[in-house]
Amino acid sequence: MSRIKYYIFVFLACFSSLFFAQQGVVEDKDMLSMRLQERVNQAKLESDRGDYYNALNNLDKALEIAKTLEDKENLGKIHTKIAKLRYLVGETDKANISLSTAIQIQRENDDYGNLAVSYNIQGVVYNTKEQYGVALDYYNSAKNLFEQEGLEEYISEVTLNEAKTYIALGRYQEAKAQLEKTIIIAKKYEQSRLLSSALIQSGKVSCKLNNSDIALTQVEEGLSIAKTHKLTENINQAYLTLSDIYESRKDYKSSYEYITKHIKLSDSILDVKRENLAPGISGQFINQYKDAQNEQLKQQIDEVSAESNFTRVTTILSIALITILSLLTLSLYKNNNIRLKTNNMLHKKNDELIVAKEKAELASKTKANFLSTVTHELRTPLYAVTGLTNMLLDENPKEHQIPHLKSLKFSGDYLLTFINDILQINKIEANKVELDPEVFNLKNKIENVMSALSNSAKDNGTKLHFDYEDGLPETYNGDQLKISQILINLLGNAIKFTKDGDIWVRAYKIDQKKDIYTLRFEIEDNGIGITKEKQDQMFESFSQGSVQINRKYGGTGLGLSIVKGLIKILKGKIYLKSELGKGTTFFFEIPLEKAEKVEAPSTENAKKPNKMEDLDLSNVKILIVEDNKINQMITKKILNKMGLDCDVVDNGEAAVEQVKSTVYNVVLMDIHMPGISGLEATKIIRTFNKDIVIFALTAVTLEDKMHEFGEAGFNDIIPKPFKQEDFEGKLYDVLSGKDVVSSFF
Repeated sequence: MSRIKYYIFVFLACFSSLFFAQQGVVEDKDMLSMRLQERVNQAKLESDRGDYYNALNNLDKALEIAKTLEDKENLGKIHTKIAKLRYLVGETDKANISLSTAIQIQRENDDYGNLAVSYNIQGVVYNTKEQYGVALDYYNSAKNLFEQEGLEEYISEVTLNEAKTYIALGRYQEAKAQLEKTIIIAKKYEQSRLLSSALIQSGKVSCKLNNSDIALTQVEEGLSIAKTHKLTENINQAYLTLSDIYESRKDYKSSYEYITKHIKLSDSILDVKRENLAPGISGQFINQYKDAQNEQLKQQIDEVSAESNFTRVTTILSIALITILSLLTLSLYKNNNIRLKTNNMLHKKNDELIVAKEKAELASKTKANFLSTVTHELRTPLYAVTGLTNMLLDENPKEHQIPHLKSLKFSGDYLLTFINDILQINKIEANKVELDPEVFNLKNKIENVMSALSNSAKDNGTKLHFDYEDGLPETYNGDQLKISQILINLLGNAIKFTKDGDIWVRAYKIDQKKDIYTLRFEIEDNGIGITKEKQDQMFESFSQGSVQINRKYGGTGLGLSIVKGLIKILKGKIYLKSELGKGTTFFFEIPLEKAEKVEAPSTENAKKPNKMEDLDLSNVKILIVEDNKINQMITKKILNKMGLDCDVVDNGEAAVEQVKSTVYNVVLMDIHMPGISGLEATKIIRTFNKDIVIFALTAVTLEDKMHEFGEAGFNDIIPKPFKQEDFEGKLYDVLSGKDVVSSFF
């Protein structure tokens, strides 16, 4: 019985110890977190009063606690703080090592706010080394991250550091701009130290820009703030700057007074620094550390002596072992130093690559936004040009005016094609072009393209020939629109450079794996040909045979670049064979999946040229929302010509009120307008009217924003300038009761 009680007692004791051990772990974590925060707070107090070595000691201990807790966020923060203190005590290399560690941890944790702080300090370190370009890159990265995270209050210190760098480079206008930003943010967030420093630096810049009156006002204001908040370093900087300003004004007495104040205060600051940074203090820590090591070693020797009475030989062997271990430790220490230097260099290069990548991404984004803005601004007046031209041609112009109007129409169409080509290339480069496969008849598609371009060939006196391989299937599943674009560009190119000649279009199979056919297409001409020197550049943007060819035959040099991009998207390849004066052959190969035959569209369903005549338009009303007066007039005339009644308003607020008070079948909504935009107006309309059809009649072309139109409640988009038959077709579908299916979202 006593043995059973003994086992029960042992079980309960083990269970209790396990339970309390788990409680102790939780308590230990909480206690360690509190100690970590205490160490960090103590380090801040010591750093603020200039006691940097004690601050470093506390941060080292906080770092060990953070490692124990596996607290990665605090690990990154503490390494950043250690780097800053290392920089302040002049240990720049060690500061770089700590910064590299902090940056790596913060990137892994997506801790962008603290990463920006590290970038800012890295910029200061490079600025001290007079590597100003690298410093400015880090400042720019820090600003971008602070803006991304919505941390505006931290940007002021970065812009102040940027300004100091620009001053060092003698780029005073750029320094002035950054200081103005610093002052605005510092005033907004009541940052006295930064505001005082920015005003003093602004005075220095104004003096360099020969405006000493403003310089005096700025520095005196900065000095006043520094004295109010007892900012000794700023006061000292203000004295020096005032001395320089008065010297530039040839007021040598005042200049001497302020330089005397500066020297006196500098001596006081230096005395404090000597007290805090005296070698004795750092030596004291080193001695304490060595004493602790010696004490530990002594205790170990005493323990060994107490446990056994080994012979003198054992003692000698122990000493020999310690000597060997010391030599190994020394060797490891040297190797570790080499490794640290190598890692530091690698981190530096890695940081430079990341900064370069961020700059490239920003440049790409800026380019896309620039293209969007420019094309929008071009399309808006182009809508007026093409619209007015078409209207004038339809209004029975005089015989001698018709050639001029046709020339104007041709120029407008050419400009629109050029804009669309630029956008197409931009989309291809940004990987924003997606495949849209559907079942289609390839042979009919090629014949339709050739038929569409036959008039251009006749104008050049050129014959078109078509050869489709016998037995080759005609029906495939693929992106027929992109294939059409490729054929139109290549065939159009051949026609343009072939006068009184022949062009052959061929299609045949070169490989087959089950239902996947690899087809080769050839477009051969006997035109002017291409020199061997130019053949390698033909698929680059804006590349043509020569300036003379460009002048004679026209074109922008974008077509072949678009073709190459589209073929790459279709997982194909393209190449050419050409000889000057004998002609050119373009070959492209693409894989296509064989599909079941599709029935040809019935001729009975073909749209009539005057579709609106089939509808009762007496009760149909359309609202035009457009702020441009010329575009208002053009759209209204187009609608009136179709027999449609319409109202016109010139802003989003008026559109909302009009839809509330009047029943409309369709709203044609512009996007960029004064007041609320077309997107906002549509969102408001959808809160009380879900059924009305709203088309975005806009020149906006940035594809990655198209989803915003669907989310706002638009049924479809009609890009300006539009082809009148396309516009009429969409209105016909709506008014005849068909569902609107957008191709944009």
